[in-house]
Amino acid sequence: MRHVRLTVAPAGDGSEVPAMYRVLSDAPYLDRVVGLHWNVSGDRLGLMVYAEGDAEAFRDGIRRIAAVLDFELVSAGDGRFYAYLRNELNELSRRLFGTFTRGSLLVVPPLVYGDGSVTFSVFGPRDEVQAAIEQVPSPFEVTVDAVSGMGATPGLVGTSLSARQREAVEVAIDVGYYEVPRQGDYETIAARMECAPSTAAEHLRKAESKVLRAAFPRG
Repeated sequence: MRHVRLTVAPAGDGSEVPAMYRVLSDAPYLDRVVGLHWNVSGDRLGLMVYAEGDAEAFRDGIRRIAAVLDFELVSAGDGRFYAYLRNELNELSRRLFGTFTRGSLLVVPPLVYGDGSVTFSVFGPRDEVQAAIEQVPSPFEVTVDAVSGMGATPGLVGTSLSARQREAVEVAIDVGYYEVPRQGDYETIAARMECAPSTAAEHLRKAESKVLRAAFPRG
């Protein structure tokens, strides 16, 4: 079995790409778009996304797309919102979705849109994963970003961390511990966690070990 992180993007000017894809992946009024849940049935797609950006511009853009059958937006405050979209798929869209949903393959959320591309995880037997990669329809091209085992599948790595290990990682990210150059240290993390620096360091090292072992399995 293999977990593969893929980025799919259209080659050329993207003129053949469905309008909905262009909005989600490259609209100038959206800073971030994450696909959370979806369902494909025949030539219909139901998709729920989380987005950051101009909700009204997004609403106007969606209204101009003939393939959008229905939609609903819910504000999450401060330029953040959720959107449910019901869309009619054309032949290219059906082929693209079908490529990664055939056989026993699983597409694991989230779908991360941006810069004209979408990045997501696929899990399943090696031969089926490889076949899907090779059968991505033109004009889309696929890049393999990472290959690992089941333990690195989104949603599973985080569940292996204890509450304090997760907190240590979240605080470390927040204070800039992983920035280049590094902006925070164990003392800063410990102060936020209200514990000794040695304790914060231990939580962080254990969390990092679990994440790295999941991403780079042996054997």
